[in-house]
Amino acid sequence: MTWLFPPPAAPSLPILGQDARFPVRRILCVGQNYAAHAREMGHERAEPFFFSKPADALVSDGADPAYPPATADLHHEVELVCAIGEGGDIIGWAVGCDLTRRDLQAAAKAKGRPWDAAKGFDQSAPCGALTLGAPPDPAAVIALSVNGQVRQSGRLDDMVWNPAEIVAKAGTLWALKPGDLIFTGTPEGVGPIIPGDRVEARIDGLSPLSFTVRP
Repeated sequence: MTWLFPPPAAPSLPILGQDARFPVRRILCVGQNYAAHAREMGHERAEPFFFSKPADALVSDGADPAYPPATADLHHEVELVCAIGEGGDIIGWAVGCDLTRRDLQAAAKAKGRPWDAAKGFDQSAPCGALTLGAPPDPAAVIALSVNGQVRQSGRLDDMVWNPAEIVAKAGTLWALKPGDLIFTGTPEGVGPIIPGDRVEARIDGLSPLSFTVRP
């Protein structure tokens, strides 16, 4: 087989303590999975829903994402990320950040349009190294700071749906396969970031995620 042009490299995540890498097939995300965040976005507690980002939105290995075009209101959303392996089971965990063009999302909501431009833009999914094995403690703290000041702080057991329930629900909508990532929602405290801001995200027991927003 010949290609019209060279195919792009497969997006992937480093695996903590291993030379092997996790090839990323696609990225699914859960909305409104922390009740307090749903309220701060103007919604009552409700059944979470899914949206997606392209696999090449991934930012890994400590790279710094660029501030995207067409927005004046880029927001951070720290999230627990599940990595799917054989049989559709969760095999690993990471700290992720769902970057959102909030002004574009608000405009799409007002017109009942999809969120693709608000959520699925280039470099919109920074993610830390993957930890294989057992999940973090449900009481683990999930937090994000900007320039040293805490913006988001909660616990994983604040989730409306836990990771196993999320994967079960996603499996009724898609055939989950090895390489899928699922961002499981964010606690309250989302807010804007600008070029030059240093973002540090953590979940107890996992490799932390940090990056600086490039102009």
